Amino acid sequence: NDDGIASPGLLALIHAVHPLGELLVVAPRHQQSATGRSYLAKVGATEHHLLNIAGVSLRAYSVEATPAQAVHNGVLRFALRKPDLVISGINYGENVGTGVTVSGTVGAAWEGAVMGVPALAVSLEVELGQIYQHSTDVDFTVAAQFAKRFAAAVLANGLPKGVEILNINVPADAAPDVGWQLTRVSGYSHFRTIVREDERGDKVFDGYHRKLDFNQVEAQSDIHVLFKDRLVSVTPLTIDVTAHTPDAEILRRLPPL
Repeated sequence: NDDGIASPGLLALIHAVHPLGELLVVAPRHQQSATGRSYLAKVGATEHHLLNIAGVSLRAYSVEATPAQAVHNGVLRFALRKPDLVISGINYGENVGTGVTVSGTVGAAWEGAVMGVPALAVSLEVELGQIYQHSTDVDFTVAAQFAKRFAAAVLANGLPKGVEILNINVPADAAPDVGWQLTRVSGYSHFRTIVREDERGDKVFDGYHRKLDFNQVEAQSDIHVLFKDRLVSVTPLTIDVTAHTPDAEILRRLPPL
């Protein structure tokens, strides 16, 4: 995940999927939100943890590293064999629209996919002030159910050709019987960053959720389905980020240097 080894979201995910197979838990030691798929120049200390999950002792590792590096270490250092599935989450806060590449949650899943392992990124919509906290007021029950549901499906059937990652986003008010929809990544951003002065007169960054005009947001997109339709958004992603469009051929007509 990108919220750290102590995140209740991670614990909820572990409880949900532990019946599906043998688990290897690896996470950053500390909060690593908005780190994308970045790498630290040097990975720091590793700590060993012992978790009690449904009466079973489960070994876990925390690494002083980014989410992507946690996956890298998990696959190369701690796994006795190549994993069948990587699951990243459950994140405090949605990861949709143009912010997908900023997300450390998605970055961890992307790292797994690059290493040849199908991956899920699971996120839950929360209040903006809860994104960087391990709030116990957040209920991960429904998000955990969807994580287990899609994990079981991928383990049984794999992912479709050309899909390496499923990015799953769950509304904050989702009931257990909430529906879900396949979506695309929206070209819009619901999050804005501003520069303001703090009490000392220093320039600092601050962020807020902007009010969306849903007439301008793509109807089948992750932002529309999550925020307008209030359904679970499931977006298939591929590590091939090439723009496959015939219009790109116009670039061949650029004048020579």
